[in-house]
Amino acid sequence: MNQKELNWSSKIILVAEDVESNFLFLEEVIRKTGAEVLWAKNGQDAIDMFNANKIDLILMDIQMPKMNGFEATKIIKKINPNIPIISQTAYAMSEDRAKSLDAGCDDYISKPIPSQKLLDLLSVYM
Repeated sequence: MNQKELNWSSKIILVAEDVESNFLFLEEVIRKTGAEVLWAKNGQDAIDMFNANKIDLILMDIQMPKMNGFEATKIIKKINPNIPIISQTAYAMSEDRAKSLDAGCDDYISKPIPSQKLLDLLSVYM
């Protein structure tokens, strides 16, 4: 499915990512679908923004300041167990996938993230 076929103009995707360049890349790819993109720079911000907005999906970085993605995921899933959360990490170790799923993430993608792979994965949950 290519980007032009995706119309998520009614959707809000929260990107929890502490590295600005990583966020800007994800935002650029996602915005082409028409979705609104919100940026949380740490796990606590992700929880606060989730509580304040009608989020449709969360891309959750694992390594963040204040609160990591595992902890933020556990808290958000207690609030709404049905929210799709996809963890993203540069640490592409097999145990990270297992830890992500154990924390409540619905899926996992490792950095660097190819644009089409990201859109294909998001499409599964949108």
